[in-house]
Amino acid sequence: MSKAAVTYCANHPDRETSLRCNRCGKFICAKCAVRTPTGYRCQECVRGQQKTFETAYSTDYLVAFIVAAGLSAVGGFLAARIGFFALLLAPAAGGLIAEAVRAATGKRRSPLLFLITAAGVAVGGAIFVLQPLYFLLLTGDLRVLFAALWPVVYAVFATSTAYYRLSGIQMNR
Repeated sequence: MSKAAVTYCANHPDRETSLRCNRCGKFICAKCAVRTPTGYRCQECVRGQQKTFETAYSTDYLVAFIVAAGLSAVGGFLAARIGFFALLLAPAAGGLIAEAVRAATGKRRSPLLFLITAAGVAVGGAIFVLQPLYFLLLTGDLRVLFAALWPVVYAVFATSTAYYRLSGIQMNR
């Protein structure tokens, strides 16, 4: 019997492998292989496929930030007034902000768009933390930090909810 030729990973020439990318046919080792529903692919083919899902225009980033920051500022204002109930308001507000951004950007997608939206939510919600911190600097009274607690809670929960609501399926770079 004849012996089969030994093949090596294209990215790691010291590793023997017989696994091939099911898209381009390149030899890949277990470390380089990305499991997909249709089989194993190399990282380059996966990245190329994910680029087709990035559809955001350059203006979408500005629109997303403005919409997210504006709506989050309203939520931050309410969170500063309702106290403990900000725990209930924040996730709902984050979901509504995500849907508003999705509608304003025409449902276009991009990992950077998700991050900019999250930054807008954080900035809009954190505005109401500045007033208690200003009074802390003026008076030195630590009790005013309690007034900053609920806007911070709102900003954290609304930001994470909006990000994960928009990102859905994770796209790796």
